[in-house]
Amino acid sequence: MSISRRDVLLGATASAALLPVSARAQTSEVVIGVIYPLSGSSAQIGVDAQKAFETAADIINKNYDFKLPLAKGEGLPGLGGAKVKLVFADHQADPQKGRAETERLITQEKVCAVIGTYQSAVAVTVSQTCERYQIPFLSADNSSPSLHRRGLKFYFRASPHDEMFSKAMFDFFDAMRKKGTKIETLSLFHEDTIFGTDSANAQTKLASERGYKIVADIKYRANSPSLTAEVQQLKAANADVLMPSSYTTDAILLVKTMAELGYKPKNIMAQDAGFSEKALYDAVGDKLEGVISRGSFSLDLAEKRPMVGIINEMFKARSGKDFNDYTSRQFMGLILMADAINRAKSTDGEKIREALAATDMPGDVTIMPWKRVKYDDKGQNNDADPVLLQYIGGKFVTIAPQEVAVSEAVWPMPSK
Repeated sequence: MSISRRDVLLGATASAALLPVSARAQTSEVVIGVIYPLSGSSAQIGVDAQKAFETAADIINKNYDFKLPLAKGEGLPGLGGAKVKLVFADHQADPQKGRAETERLITQEKVCAVIGTYQSAVAVTVSQTCERYQIPFLSADNSSPSLHRRGLKFYFRASPHDEMFSKAMFDFFDAMRKKGTKIETLSLFHEDTIFGTDSANAQTKLASERGYKIVADIKYRANSPSLTAEVQQLKAANADVLMPSSYTTDAILLVKTMAELGYKPKNIMAQDAGFSEKALYDAVGDKLEGVISRGSFSLDLAEKRPMVGIINEMFKARSGKDFNDYTSRQFMGLILMADAINRAKSTDGEKIREALAATDMPGDVTIMPWKRVKYDDKGQNNDADPVLLQYIGGKFVTIAPQEVAVSEAVWPMPSK
């Protein structure tokens, strides 16, 4: 029996209809949702994040000679060279807006994965929404430890959380004490969100275990119009170290109020957030010489890994800024998600989740000072080694851990 060309075509069409969408045809675009505050008091965070994600997408979609996943060649080879397309959403620092925008990204924009969110409180609702739709969510820069302990299958975080960051702080305190530096008392200052509360809980536990006395533990309402009463308490306590966990607006108000009330701590060890933002140092940097902040990233790494400096210049051309703790993690967030989608060879949520779970990326092919990226059964990477950075002479230098430090710590903070 002869078979006509029409029969062959009809048969092929019928067979294709039985295949999953990802196998029917190579897609030309892979759509990934990115959700950040793009308006309101945290809008600058979102603007900087956009530039970081666009830099990563440029490297993925074009051909670069970097020792970085997906840099060489154009697009995702596992999906026939498909290009990454980013769709941005504005959560306005509102958890419920975050939930609604995530649902829109998934149901209307048809994203296959979501990355976000800066505020940990927003990450709670965004990740829950992704879980409901079985869409992978990569928590690029959220640091609340409780986020990965909720039993979610589609939640992943490559960067450290605040227990890991706080341990690095206390390791530093211990090392300083061994050198004869007097560090006995601490003041905690934290906002009343999941970020501030989780941070304070981690620091309280470590202080008890390591033999430090907390002489003030001050929780304040985020975006407060005044911090005068709180700063008066800090001044009265006069701890050896002030440990703030605050976003940018509150951090600026804190430093201004401290100056107005004549309170100068012996040193400040910040839980990143506002204390990593250029806006803070533009506003009150003259009052912060010697402040220490934890971080995930150090531009010092460019001395050992030249591509870090080159990629930083690409980001700087877009944003006018160097990478910081947030933008570096956002950049790597897209690289890691795209790498998993490429290995999954699919835009199916479950297949991407499986590929994320199988990630085992050596640290030296990233822009971060991490050992590697490998997620545990809760989606947390435990090999993301924190660093401590000190603001000296208008820039941050790495002071800990010792194996990556480029400078000795200045202690106490200069009196000026």
